[in-house]
Parts: sequence; structure tokens; C-alpha cells
Amino acid sequence: MQCRPSFCTIEPKKKTTQPSKRSVMRISGSHILTQKWHYNKISSPLLIASSLLFHQLDCVVSSFPFASHHITRPLFVRGGGDNPNDSTFKMSNQEEEFPQGLNGMDLVKDGWFHERGELWKGQAMSLEVKNILAHYRSDYQDILVFESTNHGNVLVLDGVIQVTERDEFSYQEMIAHIPLYAHPNPKKVLVIGGGDGGVLREIAKHESVEEIVICEIDKGVIDVSKKYLPTLAKGYDDPRVTVHVMDGAKFMEENQDSFDVIITDSSDPIGPASVLFETPFYNAMHASLREGGIVCTQGECLWLHVDIIRPLVNSISTKYTQVEYAYTTIPTYPSGQIGFIVASKGEREAGCKVPVRKPSKELQKTMKYYSTELHAAAFVLPAFAKRAIFGDDE
Repeated sequence: MQCRPSFCTIEPKKKTTQPSKRSVMRISGSHILTQKWHYNKISSPLLIASSLLFHQLDCVVSSFPFASHHITRPLFVRGGGDNPNDSTFKMSNQEEEFPQGLNGMDLVKDGWFHERGELWKGQAMSLEVKNILAHYRSDYQDILVFESTNHGNVLVLDGVIQVTERDEFSYQEMIAHIPLYAHPNPKKVLVIGGGDGGVLREIAKHESVEEIVICEIDKGVIDVSKKYLPTLAKGYDDPRVTVHVMDGAKFMEENQDSFDVIITDSSDPIGPASVLFETPFYNAMHASLREGGIVCTQGECLWLHVDIIRPLVNSISTKYTQVEYAYTTIPTYPSGQIGFIVASKGEREAGCKVPVRKPSKELQKTMKYYSTELHAAAFVLPAFAKRAIFGDDE
């Protein structure tokens, strides 16, 4: 659903002996219009704060109609008390008007988005914000999309960067092409998660694939991606794609021995994605794979999460014939790296480390990151990571 255009109204600051009464600027929809300034899209927090100074307002209240959700909450508040001369600004901490849970806008301060995650304490990733494009809470998570100054549009779920237009191809290409080129003839592919559509875009490059099924539990991710991440979401345009908005585990229970390749493009193992990192989910994927099939899942960061990766690898090794770990580099993910757990149902002479098919020269030109050489190199781990994940005997 498109955001409905509307206008902002300004209540001028009135002289009063009651300093607790504050003037308010209300912003509704995706358009802002005053006598002095006009923006086509919602201004960045820095611009909004600047406008407050110009108009000498005390508070910005936003009301964004998006999809079926409607949010009304203070974004910025002048000062911390009743002093009308206090010109400092801070993010509002009023939570009663916002559904419980993390509020992504609280991570936008002074015109910058600051990512601080529970899984990478002690470090942060910051991107300068040009415009806030969308923000609301779906039934599952907080969804924020903003335009950055040098990374294009950015999708953030529960405060964690999922996609930036500048570097998304590294992740999308590797998580898709590693399992697909390791399979001799993939015809039916399942994607769990991946609502932004980037993995679909890459799978669609394989002519052997006859059917692509995606199970994304949160329709909100699909909606914002189609609107604000069109270069990724064009993956939905392929006629081979079938979309199911539902729990992927339930879908696999109903579709066993059905897929040649299963790709789990999930967020981190907290919140709604936590079940995707547990042994029962890997068992469900195994049952849904055809003999000789391959799964490839988001495998966290070898610099930060070997305590998550190693027990998971050990656990699924009891079910899958071969389990391997590959990785790629991507600047806007924690520590600039993300890994993939690649597992096969049935013996493979070289596992999944060596591609059994190669992209044509013309197809290779459409890829910005993946290559046959990089496919093999992705499985070469630093010594510390190899020992930490697979032990000294590997």
C-alpha cells in the first residue's frame, strides 16, 4: 500500500505563563509542506531537528500511515524539562504510543543511524541518514527503511541492518550461487525468509530451475522491499516464483522430499528468526530435501559467533552427510563478514566446495561478487576459525 500524501500543520508557539504547554509540529504521511520549506519525502531526523529550531517548536509528532499499521509518537523533544529556553534535542523515550519492543527510530540520533546489537556488544555500525522512508512495527518486528548518504536505501529489522543497496550483492550472490552451482541440476528451490527478494533475483539466473518457492513470515518485509528496494525485489517478478506468507517450518512439514536446494536467508538468531538456528529446523529442512539436495543458511560471523556456529555445525552433522562453512565479506555487516553453513543430503566427492557447474560468460557479467574461483576460496577459513568450528582434526 502506498503512503498517502498529506500535509503538516504547525501550531505556532503562544505566549503563556504555563511553560509546560509546548508547541507541536505534526507530520503526517510521506509529504511535508509549510510556507517556508517543502520536501518530497520525510526529512531526516537532522533536518527535522533543524526545522524545529527554525520554527521554535518543542516537539515533533509523527503520524505515518503505512500498510495496515499506523504509528503516532513523538520523535524529537526539545530539552528535558520545562525550561522554554532549553534548545537541546533528544530522542523521545515515550513508549506508550508505540507497540512494545524495540523502536528503530531510537537508534537515529543527530542524523546518524547507530546499530548496536546484542550479538556484537562493544562495537557499533553507523550510517549517515539522508531521509527516513518508512518506519512501523509489523506483527513480528520493528521495520525501518532509510536513505543513507552513501549506501543507498537501507533496510533495518529490530535495529539490525539487513540490506544496503551498496553492498547487498555480496551476500545475495554467495548465499544463492554457492549451493546452486554445487548442485548438478537444481530444478526446485525453496527460500525461507529473504523477504527483500535479493536471493530470488539470483536464483532466477539459473535456467535449470523450474520452480522457486519463498516462505516469508512477515509480509511487511516484502511490502517495504518492493517499494524501497526495487533492485532486490525485482526477484518477485520472475514467473517461476511462488510466495507463501507463512512459517517456513510448517511449510516444509507439508512438503517433504520436495526440493533440490533450500536457502535460509534469515536475520540473526534473536526474535522471530531464533528458531531458524535450532536443530529441529535443520531436521525439517533435511526431510524437505530430495536425495542429493543441498541447504545453505545464514551462518553468522566467524569473528564474533563461533560459540553459536560450532555447536550448530556439530548438531546438524549428525543428520547431514557433509557440513561445511563458507563466508563472504560485506562492509555493513558486523565485523565486515558473514558466513554460510552449507550441508548436503548424500555423499559428494568434493562436498560443496567445488562448483560442478559454471556461469556462462554473459551470466558472469551480471554478477558483481560471485565467481567460480571465489566459490572455492570462500571455504578456505582462517586457522583460528577452522579450529574453532571444526576442531583440531579437521
